[in-house]
Amino acid sequence: MDWIEVKVHTLTEASDAVSELLVQLGSSGTMVEDRADVPDPDHPSGYWEIIDPKMIESMPEDVVVHAWFQPDASFRDRMQALHDGLRTIAGAFPDAGSLRVESDQVHDEDWSEVWKQFYKPFRAGKRLVVCPTWESYDAAPDDLVISMDPGMAFGSGTHETTGMCLQLMEDIVTEHTRVMDVGTGSGILAIGAALLGARDVLAIDIDPQAVKVCEENVVLNGVSSQVTVMQGDLLKGHEDAICDVCIANIIADIILLFAEPLKAHITPGGYFLCSGIIRERGDEVEEGLVKAGYTILRREERGEWNAFLCRRT
Repeated sequence: MDWIEVKVHTLTEASDAVSELLVQLGSSGTMVEDRADVPDPDHPSGYWEIIDPKMIESMPEDVVVHAWFQPDASFRDRMQALHDGLRTIAGAFPDAGSLRVESDQVHDEDWSEVWKQFYKPFRAGKRLVVCPTWESYDAAPDDLVISMDPGMAFGSGTHETTGMCLQLMEDIVTEHTRVMDVGTGSGILAIGAALLGARDVLAIDIDPQAVKVCEENVVLNGVSSQVTVMQGDLLKGHEDAICDVCIANIIADIILLFAEPLKAHITPGGYFLCSGIIRERGDEVEEGLVKAGYTILRREERGEWNAFLCRRT
């Protein structure tokens, strides 16, 4: 199969944001199916006079954004990133519709098995290695192996955004570090921080399914004593949480919104590691981070994505 068509059900107000998200995730293009784009046949103008009114009746009641992806090794991560981004869109728009996702050409349950053939052990940094639970790996003496079963949560480690975070984490997380992983997904970054020696890790996600998967992966990797998994919307309800390193692998808009209030949760001289930023918005995010009071230590680019390692001033 050459292509997978993905359809997201939404409403007019949020359709542009959904379309932009799909493009950011690598869609070859999008098409928006919206009744609001068709003028009222009772008040014709120009060529719309020859349009059959039944055309509108045949269109879906809500807005459907169509996108097309190749079913390669990154497809599953892209789809989980889509669900993560849609949760953000749901919080940003008063009425974004159902945000239901459909895949026309491949059933979800079929793809959930097919993609496993592409997910093999790989080295994410100098020491961190990611290994799916159904594979074996002969670890070197200094390797820190993250055993992963992403389930229905974003974060197998193969996506560029996650990979950059894992690599950058190795330079800033030590045995004395307190870490917050906001939008934890599968928990891969929180687990990586714990294996690097972080003494205390708070992993937060708004999606109850992600929280469940994260909790299972934390137990699987034997880091339950270091990692606390909680459901929440960013840091709402965690106003007293303090960390030395905050990791946020989310999207540009949320990072820009989140950066300034986040400073109150990071110790002076601490780090903010953020990723999930499409390359075209990298300069905008860098400017926003500096304006919010961070010093940019490193800006990484991988594929179409940017990640920033910043220090709180």
